[in-house]
Amino acid sequence: MDLRFSPEDIAFRDQVRAFVAQNLSPETRRKVEQGRALDKADVVDWQRTLNRVGWATPSWPASAGGPGWSAVQRYIFMDELYAACAPEPLSFNVSMIGPVLIAYGSDEQKARFLKATANLDIWWAQGFSEPGAGSDLAALSATAVRDGDHYVVNGQKLWQGMAHRADWMFTLVRTDPNAAKKQGGISFLLIDLKAPGVTIRPIITIDGRHEVNEVFLDDVRVPVGDRVGEENQGWTYAKYLLSNERTGIARIGMTRRILARVAEALSSVEAGLTEAERARHAAEATAIEAELRALEITQLRVLAAQQAGQTDPRSSILKIKGVELRQAASELLLRVVGPIGYAFAYEGQDEAPSEAASNYFTLRAASIYGGASEVQKNIIASSVLGL
Repeated sequence: MDLRFSPEDIAFRDQVRAFVAQNLSPETRRKVEQGRALDKADVVDWQRTLNRVGWATPSWPASAGGPGWSAVQRYIFMDELYAACAPEPLSFNVSMIGPVLIAYGSDEQKARFLKATANLDIWWAQGFSEPGAGSDLAALSATAVRDGDHYVVNGQKLWQGMAHRADWMFTLVRTDPNAAKKQGGISFLLIDLKAPGVTIRPIITIDGRHEVNEVFLDDVRVPVGDRVGEENQGWTYAKYLLSNERTGIARIGMTRRILARVAEALSSVEAGLTEAERARHAAEATAIEAELRALEITQLRVLAAQQAGQTDPRSSILKIKGVELRQAASELLLRVVGPIGYAFAYEGQDEAPSEAASNYFTLRAASIYGGASEVQKNIIASSVLGL
């Protein structure tokens, strides 16, 4: 296998690198570099900057308004964003609901939502997890009862990322409580978060940020036309969405950026490390980097094999290993920078001395979101290894 980039790939990389350098605002770059929370305007402005040149939806085909890039180009693009401390396109829009609408949405839904989704004229939230249904997502209990041309939705969703910024939520609800299997009888709805009966309450996480929420749905009326695909087939669409999400969760470039900070800290006299400590930490960084390279090859293979409307269980491998390496790199950075690393800025405060603590605490949840690691191992065992 030739792992070298072609001359065309290198030219594309240089094009992306130059564009980001010329168009990313210094303030947004500084926030990402320091692990600080981005304002909504930071995210929207950057995505619209990318969308003006057709780059906001790197995985979308040209027929749906995307750039129609190859797997290698998509990988290069994301890698350059991470290396430049640029925000990635909003995953809820670009990697989750967008591909689902492209593969399964009606013509009316595509016309109504895709352009607005790409340009962040609509900010989407993901309404999957519930108090009693997280990694065991099929245990969800939110209901949607058909009433003429509407569904009446009742239930509670938990850990909704950025729902307080969102306009719409894509969600799973139970439309047939008597289905033979719990995976059956689930439908995929699009819900306007401004609709009567929707209540959003904040959850402040351990790193002091307001990123997640709980969403209450009390007799919310949702038009039948806002159901994606067929009634009671939502589990199929959810599996496809989660396959895309787990591929993105690998975030190899983000881990590489953390390792770059480790190398920078190891070379700094301020770290106060002995030569033996420097050598030990450098060896740990090298081991993580070697595993990261292996994961990079795996991700390129998975991306190259992906087909619209089909799930790829190998994405669970990317999710598990990508998270493990990011967590290992963040923990190493925290140990290398020492006591100063334990100070971090809360949302709305000035910058902290180091982003190490913010990275570390934020990444504790990565083992759970997108499906807990234990669930991913079961998927790999049954669908990849055939056990």
